[in-house]
Amino acid sequence: MTAVSDLALYIHWPFCKSKCPYCDFNSHVREGVDQRRWRDALLAELDRAAAETAGRRIGSIFFGGGTPSLMEPETVAALIARAVERLGLAENAEITLEANPTSVEAARFRALADAGVNRLSLGVQALDDRALRFLGRGHDAAEALAAIALARRHFARFSFDLIYARPGQTPAAWLAELDRALDLAGNHLSLYQLTIEAGTAFATAFARGDFALPDEDLAGALFEATQARLEAAGLPAYEISNHARAGGESRHNLAYWRGEDYAGIGPGAHGRLTQGGRTFAVRSHRAPETWLAAVEQQGDGSAERLALTPAERRRELLMMGLRLAEGVDRARFRAAAGAEIEAALDKARLADLVEGGFVALDAQGLRATAAGRQRLDAVLRALVVS
Repeated sequence: MTAVSDLALYIHWPFCKSKCPYCDFNSHVREGVDQRRWRDALLAELDRAAAETAGRRIGSIFFGGGTPSLMEPETVAALIARAVERLGLAENAEITLEANPTSVEAARFRALADAGVNRLSLGVQALDDRALRFLGRGHDAAEALAAIALARRHFARFSFDLIYARPGQTPAAWLAELDRALDLAGNHLSLYQLTIEAGTAFATAFARGDFALPDEDLAGALFEATQARLEAAGLPAYEISNHARAGGESRHNLAYWRGEDYAGIGPGAHGRLTQGGRTFAVRSHRAPETWLAAVEQQGDGSAERLALTPAERRRELLMMGLRLAEGVDRARFRAAAGAEIEAALDKARLADLVEGGFVALDAQGLRATAAGRQRLDAVLRALVVS
């Protein structure tokens, strides 16, 4: 369990070269970005966050986006240096940056490592060119392979993402791609089922009938095949979509899933901060230009700061924690929520889910079983008191 003094820091870079058709993240395409202006604004927000969390040491930093590998390495270095100066880093702090595997961005990997990044997360998404074109990616398979090799050379820890349950994909084809990925992997892989998110280009194309996704039975078979193959390879799922060897888990993302405190800076960034015995949900302005103007004119890019009610906090801890194979630790939940796990559960439905083999509750805590994690949305709807 992370010490109470440790704080996770998320830094959002909202810009991409192009918008992927499946993406509903807060990412934007702009003709030009004033790197110096954005560096100054992010540093100002980091100073504000540091003042708000004085005395908290940083356990992890995560540069997300958008495409943070489009940031100048000097900006990354300046932000890490300011975090060290204002708050200090825990020993062996994890500093992750998301990157695309285009040859232009891969050329920056050494400079990013020199800036202080010690873990790289690559958005590979597929290992064949046809799938990459369908997914709207800006790289081909050869670039992906070269970027993975460079990541291995420059970073002690690296991960890459793949998207499966693509149109026409069979379990045999996916397992062949997985085996290739395992030959390339370090100690972590993120494997996401393709979903259609509202407001994306894929949502429009899917509604038009341009393509079809695997049906529920096939999607379930792909999920089960993924879990089994990665388990056998020594990278079991520690979270629904994330697999790691022991010790290779993303410590930053574990902070989210375990309900620990984190600060977020940059457009659309969120935070959870515990102060005076209450947990506050903080949200920044989403639009890049709105956020930038707020920081420059008012010294604060946050749009909302709400104190979570005890019931809201309990629900959040359950909904995040049940994504993990370890589940919701009873002692951690009690410390964060000031109540026992049972206080947030519908007891009759809990009994049904336990009997059905979807969750387990014991002295250690509450866990979704393998069957429950495969159907987690339905389990949560049934289990968590609204």
